[in-house]
Amino acid sequence: MLRILDARTGEPVSAAPARRGLTRIEAYASDLDLTALRVLLTADLLVRALELGGTPVWTILTAPRRTAELRAAATALAIRPFEDGRDLASGLGESQVIHVVAETTEDPPPEGPLLAVAPAIPGEIPAPAPGETPAAATAPAAVPGARGGDLPVDLSLLLSDPASLRLALFCVPRNTAVRLDAGRLAEAARTLDHWRHAVAGWARRPSRPVPDEVRARLRAAWEDDLDLPGVLDVLRGVERTPGLPDGARFETYVYADRLLALDLARDLGSLA
Repeated sequence: MLRILDARTGEPVSAAPARRGLTRIEAYASDLDLTALRVLLTADLLVRALELGGTPVWTILTAPRRTAELRAAATALAIRPFEDGRDLASGLGESQVIHVVAETTEDPPPEGPLLAVAPAIPGEIPAPAPGETPAAATAPAAVPGARGGDLPVDLSLLLSDPASLRLALFCVPRNTAVRLDAGRLAEAARTLDHWRHAVAGWARRPSRPVPDEVRARLRAAWEDDLDLPGVLDVLRGVERTPGLPDGARFETYVYADRLLALDLARDLGSLA
């Protein structure tokens, strides 16, 4: 059972108190910045985790300004679409409403569990040296749906490699503030490239089911207040475990990617 820490009470609560009952997730973004994207990413993870457990979810976004640009940036980050909170006329008989907000929110919604997200701050991403070919992380992103110049420069730079940005945010607990600089993004990019290459190699071996113990450890991590660093630790362990069939490693990474949405199977068929 997925449990989250309710910032309102400081106590863990069930994210789906009624089995198979509809849960409404409302994400609140006050501006177009990295913290707002982290809020939306947390809501997206909550939705994916609930759906993996069989819980139907209805997702709402409340953003008072720059909504179109925020939605475009979220789409680039593989965050699934939210309905518009302004169109919310009445409920659909949901069993619970969970509010996902930045922890700095001064006036949070008055009722329902509150999932608080710590700030994410863009760090320095240096420009390339003279004569150096710009890397993807140093070239501003062209985000579909956002008009030219509408994204802040720091956000545009981070979204030049959205999968690496997504992974870099996963590496830090959501209740811990994070500063994302070029070093963190480069480390995430290296990890992502390594895992995609490994998954493509494992895919060439006979398929084997995800080991029950591994599946249980993955679910235990993400059902414990969305412990994404714990999920990543399980994946690292699966890669290193001696004697585990490569086909089982492949199926494990593909299964976990239903939550992570890192496109870990992207390089299938690319190995010579």
